Amino acid sequence: MKNPLHICILGGGFGGLYTAIYLQHFLLFKSPNCKITLVDRNDRLTFTPLLYELVTDELQAWEIGPDYQKILSDRNVNFCQGIVEGVDLEKRQVKLKKNSDNREELLTYDYLVLAVGVQMRLEGVPGAATYAYTFRTIADAERLKQRLKILENTASKIIQVAVVGGGPSGVELACKLADRLGKRGQVRLIERGNELLKTFSPYSRKSAIKALKARRIEVDFDTSIEAVESDKILIFQNGERSYSPVDLVLWTVGNRSIDWVRNLPCQQNDRGQLLTLPTLQLVDYPEVLALGDLAEIQYHPQKQLPATAQVAYQQASCAAKNLYLAARGKRLQKFRYLHLGEMLTLGKGAAVVSSFALKVDGGLAGGIRQFVYLQRLPTLRHQLRVLRHWIGKWLRGLKGGGS
Repeated sequence: MKNPLHICILGGGFGGLYTAIYLQHFLLFKSPNCKITLVDRNDRLTFTPLLYELVTDELQAWEIGPDYQKILSDRNVNFCQGIVEGVDLEKRQVKLKKNSDNREELLTYDYLVLAVGVQMRLEGVPGAATYAYTFRTIADAERLKQRLKILENTASKIIQVAVVGGGPSGVELACKLADRLGKRGQVRLIERGNELLKTFSPYSRKSAIKALKARRIEVDFDTSIEAVESDKILIFQNGERSYSPVDLVLWTVGNRSIDWVRNLPCQQNDRGQLLTLPTLQLVDYPEVLALGDLAEIQYHPQKQLPATAQVAYQQASCAAKNLYLAARGKRLQKFRYLHLGEMLTLGKGAAVVSSFALKVDGGLAGGIRQFVYLQRLPTLRHQLRVLRHWIGKWLRGLKGGGS
């Protein structure tokens, strides 16, 4: 082992952050001879599965956005806030622009973990980048809430919302928005295919459809958006184009690799994803591991991994083990994905949980889902802080006569 050994992790999402955390399970990586650097452009984690609760004020930003410095304060991991501008795979260097002073910096590494995710593709639809709202970060959620407050304070009796995409994010957002806006809301879910939640279980799909119907959310299948303007959208449906008035457009579909990832001199598929071995290593650069949406990792012939937090957790655990094995000169393990089930929020205080024999929806599922994700928050200290806050809210609700 080189002295010191430097592991650089790009991306502080579930794949990157939890790789850094899982590395601390090994004494080797707690040694002063080992340096671990986690890089992210933001100073806080976005716990994306609970991001939807910000829309309905069920949760606050601090609960799902703990500070990286606090998360890593008692671990042998250095946090570096900055924007990655490129990676030289031959020289093993990361070109970074620091957020604090806009200064460029080069990080060298012995092992590199790529976990920066992908970015929303909006440029293909005229006006989408200007008028449509994305929903991936706490900043996105706060921007959406500000827009909703403006709409709610107008004299308009109806607030028309279009949510583009019938995947999990689109369905979850549509239900939350319908609950927040109540009778004033006219929420429309637009899907270019012919079904919702294509990769989910029949029970989850049935529960989602029931939740959408209960909230009077209109679902348009085989419909595509051809343009977005400030107050209307151009749709193509049943062979015809027509304009539809709208106050707000939420965009949840279409991803593409970040520019510098696409420019890496390594094997990629036709979608710009990096090709990896079953051990998560890049095909051409075994010292580089790629996790999450930016990589193509087939865990079953002809079957792709879903883009979920569950996959990222499991990949992070495998990546940490393989970095340990690589540092010791041992043979690396293949990543094996175990599907533990699925959870979706389906409105305020409601959800669906489908995991092995457990199948439940409604308020009970909402409680189960939040408790499961509470356990997934990155530190015990933060988990306890959030739990105390939840218990306090519950007790205040009892005193005030709430449910």
